[in-house]
Amino acid sequence: MDTLNPMDIMEPINLSTIELDESQPFTSIEMAKLWATYMGNSMSTQILTYFFQHCEDEYIRKIVKNALTLSKDFKQRVEVFLKKENFPIPVGFTQDDVNLDAPRLYEDDFYPQYIKYAAKAGLSIYAVAIPLVMREDIREFFVYANQCTTILLGQINNVLFEKKLIAKPPIIPTPKRPEFINEQSYLNGWFGDVRPLHAMEITHLYDNIENNRISKALLLGFYQTVRDEKIKALFKRGLDMTDKAVNQCIEKLHVENLPTPSVMDHLVTTSNKPPFSDKIMLFHKVDMFSMKIRSYGNSLAVNGRRDISALYVRNMTNVCLFIDDGANILIDKGWFETPPLAHDRI
Repeated sequence: MDTLNPMDIMEPINLSTIELDESQPFTSIEMAKLWATYMGNSMSTQILTYFFQHCEDEYIRKIVKNALTLSKDFKQRVEVFLKKENFPIPVGFTQDDVNLDAPRLYEDDFYPQYIKYAAKAGLSIYAVAIPLVMREDIREFFVYANQCTTILLGQINNVLFEKKLIAKPPIIPTPKRPEFINEQSYLNGWFGDVRPLHAMEITHLYDNIENNRISKALLLGFYQTVRDEKIKALFKRGLDMTDKAVNQCIEKLHVENLPTPSVMDHLVTTSNKPPFSDKIMLFHKVDMFSMKIRSYGNSLAVNGRRDISALYVRNMTNVCLFIDDGANILIDKGWFETPPLAHDRI
């Protein structure tokens, strides 16, 4: 297959007469996306450093190394932007938030699944930033981060498939001709003539199962090792909520006799010695549960059945309550670092 080059079909635009001023101060969007990128990769650097130390499989070790290299690189590049604008460098997370001497908490096969889960979250930040950022140098950074993360995700999928750690997504028949919807029953979900799932509904059910099974396994390890009882209770609630969400989505696919990703709880060891601080574990789960809202929102946007809409709305409500309670604990502990704020004019 020929290499794709966008310039083969896109006419270049000469901007030689336009001054692209990279000395302009950050807009709120540039602040927000750079800040979020720094915080996320600050966290990932510590977690991936621990994973890399406890990884033995040759191919998975390369995936972990590549992910760790990217996290460090993105963090350093953002730091350059921030320093240039005299923007205070976020505290984020440091070596104090990881104990590299702690025993293995997850098996090797968990690592590429986790990195895929985290990389998809990162990709959502970078992709949203690209059309909103005005400064060309910052936009080029997010294009770079987007491309690097996309390549990493391709490597992960190749390794997962070759090592038989992931099944092919569901296969459905190819349409014979274009068709149009002519019955209101198309929207039915509980009663009456309920149609089969369409391709976009299957895609997002599958994606939510994939995300939630990884989230559950990660959370199980955190639950085993967290020290604060209040955070531990929150994690238990998150486990129950995530397990229920996985089973609900699996049921929708199994009714159609479609395959689903398998759970990953068996890839968590029985260790109860914490490799991570309570702070980084709580922040991670609040952050990643926040990403679930976007995932459920995307799923709702392309859904056409009322029963599935109700499922996503219920799950989104539960996730919002979890995030609110987790954020309150972060605030009580003095761990919630403040994003950039607008002027207080009141």
